[in-house]
Amino acid sequence: MSTPTLPAPAAGKPGLMALMPHPRALGAPALIVMVLAMMLVPLPPFALDLLFSFNIALALVVLIVSSYTQRTLEFASFPSVLLVTTLLRLSLNVASTRAVLLNGHTGTGAAGQVIESFAHFLIGGSFAVGIVVFAILTIINFVVITKGAGRIAEVSARFALDAMPGKQMAIDADLAAGSINEKQARQRRSEVTQEAEFYGSMDGASKFVRGDAIAGIMILFINVIGGLAIGMLQHNLPFGTAVENYTLLAIGDGLVAQVPALVISVAAGLIVSRVGEDDIGKQVAAQLFSIPRALGLTAGVLAVLGLVPGMPHIPFLVLAGACGWGAWALARIAARPKAADPTAAPPVPQANAEASWEDVTPVDTLGLEVGYRLIALVDKNQGGDLLARIKGVRKKFAGEVGFLPPAVHIRDNLELHPSAYRILLKGVVVGEGQAFSGMYMAINPGHIKVPLAGTATKDPAFGLDAVWIEARLREGAQAAGYTVVDAATVLATHLNHVMQSHAAELLGRGEVQELLDHTKKFAPALVDETVPKMVPLATLQKVLRNLLDETIHIRDLRGILELLAENAHVQDAEEMTRLVRVGLAPAIVQTLYGPVRELGILAVEPGLEQVLVQALAPQSPAPLDPAMGELLCEQAAQAAKAQEESGLPACLLVPDRIRSAMARLLRRKAPRLHVLAHSEIPRSHSIQIQRVIGVTP
Repeated sequence: MSTPTLPAPAAGKPGLMALMPHPRALGAPALIVMVLAMMLVPLPPFALDLLFSFNIALALVVLIVSSYTQRTLEFASFPSVLLVTTLLRLSLNVASTRAVLLNGHTGTGAAGQVIESFAHFLIGGSFAVGIVVFAILTIINFVVITKGAGRIAEVSARFALDAMPGKQMAIDADLAAGSINEKQARQRRSEVTQEAEFYGSMDGASKFVRGDAIAGIMILFINVIGGLAIGMLQHNLPFGTAVENYTLLAIGDGLVAQVPALVISVAAGLIVSRVGEDDIGKQVAAQLFSIPRALGLTAGVLAVLGLVPGMPHIPFLVLAGACGWGAWALARIAARPKAADPTAAPPVPQANAEASWEDVTPVDTLGLEVGYRLIALVDKNQGGDLLARIKGVRKKFAGEVGFLPPAVHIRDNLELHPSAYRILLKGVVVGEGQAFSGMYMAINPGHIKVPLAGTATKDPAFGLDAVWIEARLREGAQAAGYTVVDAATVLATHLNHVMQSHAAELLGRGEVQELLDHTKKFAPALVDETVPKMVPLATLQKVLRNLLDETIHIRDLRGILELLAENAHVQDAEEMTRLVRVGLAPAIVQTLYGPVRELGILAVEPGLEQVLVQALAPQSPAPLDPAMGELLCEQAAQAAKAQEESGLPACLLVPDRIRSAMARLLRRKAPRLHVLAHSEIPRSHSIQIQRVIGVTP
């Protein structure tokens, strides 16, 4: 028997789940329905205690949010909150009135512990005191706070509406002048409209609180009169007992509702009376206590009052001392020299001024100097995207090499040729070239014979033949097989090549520490146990620099730290580097050769290899003959070039004892030649000797 399946929703029509509202959107309707239900459903005393406590907590939250709000529109839902809280208080009044009238004959705990506590603790169990306190709170709320807040909201709404056309014209003027875009203009127009609507809503919402106060007074008298009638006529209570029970319950009920109402009214006054865009606490602290003289004079007046016979001496003198201390502290703070404004113009240097440490400027780790014609490549207003290219270069370097390089500081240099640039590493020029803004470099991969009309040059990064051509010849050069790039790409590629070549020099102590902090996020135990307990930070930096010197990336710092921890008994950085290379051998070989298992390599003639072992081994008594070393470098460079032309990596295999020395010896003439040791060939790979380097001793 087949099971019926529901049809899938048609394309373009939302499914059932898509029609369901977000759970957060159901909060307000559910709360309003619950509040209305409280007017009809009898509630037990425990539920009344929870709801009265929730009402007080909600009022406190609204007050605190209002005091920390910096702009009125940040609490634009306040009129709606005011309506809901007023409705909640009235519903609680109805529910508590039902409980008082039904169970008031049983005692003062008939409507829950909250009302009983307010009746006994706040007014001392005296209904006369309770009536007076309730009347005072109602007058404060109704006559002072609510009336003042309503008047402020009314005036603010009137001024906001009157100022709306002028604000709209100012927005249109800024948009026409280009100071803002269309999106910003729409946002500002929306804020102007919302501000007028907010003050208009607050003008009407203040009537909620006023009506709540009147309703509270009426509910109090209804509870007292109705309770006395029900208690004496229905439950046959004595007049004294009925008065005590029902009056105290009615007053406690009124106070429980009136205290949150007073808190909400204060919050409304804070919202509509604020000026500026700081919260109330900051404004008071910055303005009320900003003049030490005011506190000093206040301290003097309080001290005089404290010395007058018949006045309470201790309170006035204590306050005088506190104000005096505050005036002294504020005067000291005002006397401190203010920090210089970063937007202010720098001070003009005085003639014959003494030298200071301000004259010593640190050298940029990585710098780029450009001629004035290349400034357009840097300026975004002129369409230059070199800054974005350099950000991409740094991101690519970090992803490939394994650490974040220093920022590149760019400045113009009028001493340079207008189209020239220089790349500096710690103040030393490590690369230079020329780039022509608006033109393109057509790079010859090496086999193209079609000539191009332009200025012949060399690719500054790799030394390939190239031609600077005009933009109109770009498509023709691409069709002929040239690699065509713009000036910004030429400069960014050259910078990337220089950074890759000098990666070891870019790895400073700060970069090593940042790299450790980054690794510590996913391997905290390894980092804490290895550095600096087993391996000093300086030794780790030396090992990482040795690896970078031979173009071995350090992305796998966790693996490097594990290898260093296993060989922590070795203190020499060179020997540590050798052991790390052996551990990273599979990754090194895969980086050079890819996934192949047969490695085509270069080798040294056996007789020459024995001579090199005797001359280059550590603590060797017989150094290598300079002429032999020069000839060896030349042959290695030729073999490496032939190896690359045949499509294979240029790798030379030598004994472990002389690998490091051979790498340093051949680096000057054959920088692209990789020197591997026998122990760095994984067991899963085989070797095939392609060429042999040999000279006659």
